[in-house]
Amino acid sequence: MAFAPQIKIPATYMRGGTSKGVFFRLQDLPEAAQKPGAARDRLLLRVIGSPDPYGKQIDGMGAATSSTSKTVILSKSTRPGHDVDYLFGQVAIDKAFVDWSGNCGNLSAAVGPFAIANGLVDAERVPRNGLCTVRIWQANIGKTIVAHVPITDGQVQETGDFELDGVTFPAAEVQLEFMDPADDGEDGGAMFPTGQLVEELEVPGVGCFKATLINAGIPTIFLNASDIGYTGTELQGAINGDKAALARFEAIRAWGAVKMGLIREVSEAATRQHTPKIAFVAPPADYVASSGKEVRAAEVDLLVRALSMGQLHHAMMGTAAVAIGTAAAVPGTLVNLAAGGGEREAVRFGHPSGTLRVGAQAHREGGQWVVTKAQMSRSARVLMEGWVRVPA
Repeated sequence: MAFAPQIKIPATYMRGGTSKGVFFRLQDLPEAAQKPGAARDRLLLRVIGSPDPYGKQIDGMGAATSSTSKTVILSKSTRPGHDVDYLFGQVAIDKAFVDWSGNCGNLSAAVGPFAIANGLVDAERVPRNGLCTVRIWQANIGKTIVAHVPITDGQVQETGDFELDGVTFPAAEVQLEFMDPADDGEDGGAMFPTGQLVEELEVPGVGCFKATLINAGIPTIFLNASDIGYTGTELQGAINGDKAALARFEAIRAWGAVKMGLIREVSEAATRQHTPKIAFVAPPADYVASSGKEVRAAEVDLLVRALSMGQLHHAMMGTAAVAIGTAAAVPGTLVNLAAGGGEREAVRFGHPSGTLRVGAQAHREGGQWVVTKAQMSRSARVLMEGWVRVPA
């Protein structure tokens, strides 16, 4: 019996923020995978090594966590005022499923550097030294991201002294601006889809909880840690090894998705794993981060823990950080109240790996809250480049 050889596809393996993913130029994909559909999904699943019943992704580029089971497809943008179109695919680990419903804020930090290095940004827009502003169209959610990428001697600068909790080594800082991060109303309504800053969320068989439901950065359900039996100082081991707790979180997430108008039936949540996110907040407290670093209550405005793809995240998803910054800027949300209430344009929050600062500019317009942009800094670098090989 003859077996077809593997095919090889130009690809770059990159870290962006606290995530890693396989980056492709759209033009380099096999023709059948250059358009959305089953062929593209099958290719990306095989690249990452999913579905894997062992949950390890040994036969692929994934690393068996939601933070490392990711793919990015980039192309030169034809949209006015933008340089590059950015499409993100969150690959399930144990299921044959690629979720295209949201963005990855962490990998957003790697989009600008990749685009510059791979000729997707016009050469005349890249300075010899300084910052190159890359205007990104985030195709999953129809939003603009502006990345400020450091350039040295005409090349993307990757090394530097910017430190990011959750990433072991320092690197160059990439500043990100998420423009108009709140939802436009096409998928689940306005920034607060129920019209309430704090909603009563009833989850059959689990309980009734106060919740802030927000569409900003990524649809997110915020709960008070104390209402669900937590302190907000938990690390991954306290939750990810508790199957009953994970099941409760998934039930809350599913019913919250219905409440937000993202799905019609609870059963649909299984096919929308990437969104919405679920997170819980608490006032500042001392704790020891996963690295052993001591985080003092005086160093943060609040504590936040968030789940991604059914597991407590090791740090914080970039898009969830946007949701945190946005909700914190609106007086009366659970996030804002955990941070002490009142008006604010930035917060520093504690997460399992340390702390992160995020800013947002919010104001009322026509009786509704409007956020013009959210800002944060990440870092990114190329880990490997060349070709990825997959069975034909």
